[in-house]
Amino acid sequence: QVQLVESGGGLVEPGSSLRLSCTVSGFTFSSYTMNWVRQAPGKGREWVSDISSTGVGTAYSDSVKGRFTISRDNAKNTLYLQMNSLKPEDTAVYYCMRSPWRQQNYWGQGTQVTVSS
Repeated sequence: QVQLVESGGGLVEPGSSLRLSCTVSGFTFSSYTMNWVRQAPGKGREWVSDISSTGVGTAYSDSVKGRFTISRDNAKNTLYLQMNSLKPEDTAVYYCMRSPWRQQNYWGQGTQVTVSS
């Protein structure tokens, strides 16, 4: 079955960095565009970034562009999100999923990122 396991979150101060990971099984990881999506307290899910199946094409929301970097290692079935210059508004649970993310039935447990001073 499909399994998505996010990790790497934590409690950090503004300006700090975190690197999130997502390990995938149950589908052919290298065939899919992958996404990071986040959900802040009391808010809906917000798309953050995606990366093409080969890793060549990437895209970011305006709110994170220039601060976050998405990458993947197809040999390891792993997706990454390097988050730099973190802001309090980045506080959310972060999820990974394949495209089209809005139509996916399965969600992992997510990983909590809290940015606070």
